Amino acid sequence: MKKTLKALAALTLAAALTGCGSSGGSSADSEKVIKVGATSVPHAEILENIVKDVLAKDGWTLEVTTFQDYVLPNTSLDAKELDANYFQTLGYMKNQNEERGLHLVAAAGVHIEPMGFYSETLTDIKDLKDGASIGIPNDTDNEIRAVDLLIAKGLLNDPKTEYTPENLDQVFAKGSDANPHGYVLQPIEAASLPTRLADLDGAVINGNYALEAKLPEKHPAVFIESFDEETTIRRTNFIVVNEGTQDSDKIKALVKAIQSDDVKKYIEDTYKGAVIPSFIAGN
Repeated sequence: MKKTLKALAALTLAAALTGCGSSGGSSADSEKVIKVGATSVPHAEILENIVKDVLAKDGWTLEVTTFQDYVLPNTSLDAKELDANYFQTLGYMKNQNEERGLHLVAAAGVHIEPMGFYSETLTDIKDLKDGASIGIPNDTDNEIRAVDLLIAKGLLNDPKTEYTPENLDQVFAKGSDANPHGYVLQPIEAASLPTRLADLDGAVINGNYALEAKLPEKHPAVFIESFDEETTIRRTNFIVVNEGTQDSDKIKALVKAIQSDDVKKYIEDTYKGAVIPSFIAGN
């Protein structure tokens, strides 16, 4: 009987030790998990399709949560349900900090989604005829951004005056000094531009909407925005984290992976100019 009791005691102790060891292993494993929230295109795609593999080489596990809005990724990060998020520009992040009392900082810049000029019939802007119809977004910020792009590429001339959605028709009237080629500018809801492309000679389309419509694969951009130092910083999408965590092992590993040559090549090969790498430091 004594031998049996001793044997049972030994088994019980072994089981307890095994349980403790298992618990300790689970805790250690959780320290190697990085939780990142992102919107779907292209952010979650970049994380799932390439960053996850790059991190795995260094022993890290990436868990991606996809969001359909711009508010929850930040509030979830602030609540420490995430280690980082990836979807926003510095301007948006700073605005959210002010409006919602958050304490978020940018850890690393990753990419820019430039506006591009897309067409189902043209591959060279030299073939755009006088009087051609050009679609542009109809919201104020993107409309002005689109017109600036057309000016930068020489399709329109700088009108030397402030232009707004209300006076766009007058400023860029056919045959005016600003619009000597008589292009017909058609303000259209930004998300609808890809579906209206067949009815236009061309359109200036935001990068995210071009990607969702798979335009870079079907009709690569004839030209895209270029950026100086100031606009590069303003248009870049950043990895964002809670203040005070940017120097943690997790965030350092994430930044190293997402700014790697593998990710740069993936972005260039996959999005063909609709997304361009912008590996800059955080703030």
